[in-house]
Amino acid sequence: MTSRLTCRHDPVRAWWPTAVAVMTLVLLGPGATALHADTTASDWPHWRGPSGNGTSPDATPPVEFGPEKLLRWKVAIPGRGSSSPVVLGQDVYVTTAVPVAGQSGRFDFRVLCIDRASGQIRWSRTVVEAVPHEGTHQTNGFASASPCTLGQRVYAHFGSRGLFCLSRDGEVLWNRDFGDMRIRNGFGEGSSPTLADGMILVPWDHEGPSALYALDAQTGKTAWEAPRDEPTCWATPLVVDAPGGGRQVVMNGQRAARGYDLATGKELWRCGGQTERPCASAVAADGVAYVASGFRGAFIGAFDLAARGELAAGRGVRWTRAQDTPDVASPLLSGNRIYFYKEKTGLLTCLDVNTGAPHYETARIPGVGRTYASPVAAGGHVYLTDRGGVITVIRDAPQVEVLATNDMGEGVDATPAPAGNDLFIRGEQHLFCVTRP
Repeated sequence: MTSRLTCRHDPVRAWWPTAVAVMTLVLLGPGATALHADTTASDWPHWRGPSGNGTSPDATPPVEFGPEKLLRWKVAIPGRGSSSPVVLGQDVYVTTAVPVAGQSGRFDFRVLCIDRASGQIRWSRTVVEAVPHEGTHQTNGFASASPCTLGQRVYAHFGSRGLFCLSRDGEVLWNRDFGDMRIRNGFGEGSSPTLADGMILVPWDHEGPSALYALDAQTGKTAWEAPRDEPTCWATPLVVDAPGGGRQVVMNGQRAARGYDLATGKELWRCGGQTERPCASAVAADGVAYVASGFRGAFIGAFDLAARGELAAGRGVRWTRAQDTPDVASPLLSGNRIYFYKEKTGLLTCLDVNTGAPHYETARIPGVGRTYASPVAAGGHVYLTDRGGVITVIRDAPQVEVLATNDMGEGVDATPAPAGNDLFIRGEQHLFCVTRP
């Protein structure tokens, strides 16, 4: 596949090599991944949080909240998108696709920066206008991939419309065009990129030549490309520290879950058994990755990151489970517990990560029925989001204990972002910030 790279004036080029050289990872627990050394407890720089597992190490957002309760602000977001907000310092970033007036089928693909304290829009940058070459699922828009940030830069992926690198002031520094995806059944695009070690990882699984790309985050040039014999997959890459040193990229796939060497892109291990059209992203800790899928079947497996080659039971596979696994939403890994719910019922299961044995399974949670957003954990609590806009909070514990049921008053498909005392919720029409006093 050919791709096009467009560069613009880069005001941070001078400091970047030095900054990368002095980065030290803030370890969030054995085997966890810090996305960038500049992030703090008040940040949520990626749609799965600073660890990639859906957890914040020390955020303490409110438990009871809503449009009229503990609301710091809400701001209307034009257009449509189910991408999740990300937070760095006093900036909150979201992406959207806005129909262009008077031009049928044409969209303005846009990145917005919102002031964390006031909710005022600091800037709104159109990165491209385009007519999508194919449609999308009726529940999906054209801005489903979440942005991510490396501190001084923000990355927004609009799939077939391109990957864009912006300064924190909203200037487009460079962009990459990988061509047009052909998505299964026209369901639309949605995999998000991931940042690690000065690279941005771009998943490109579709009904054509699939690949995982690693780009230099400074220049946008390809560091490596790993071809993948995979059809459409909506998962996002996870970067994790591996036993014995080095780092791996763990990626879901219909034909196999796989681990790649982050430095070179070399495939290290694979294991089949996944179901069709996987969406859920992997989680990992303590040298073990957990990969799940749940459409037309059920599978979750615990894979030893020190293993190599083709894995099987007793050879790199700690345990597997073949019932009630997640479909659209990704699992949450918090401590020694992994949580996941089913897309069409919201039934929640919590497993012991060491054995795969259930603490509880298929628990019905008040207010949670249909789910797209992934669960997140912060402050000893787990936040579970229904597509209708109800966010139910339970205790992060091996027993179900419902603490609050909060109705945001509009649909929510994006994963909420806990950061500091705040919780940022991207609804169908608004971005909300609720805060603990």
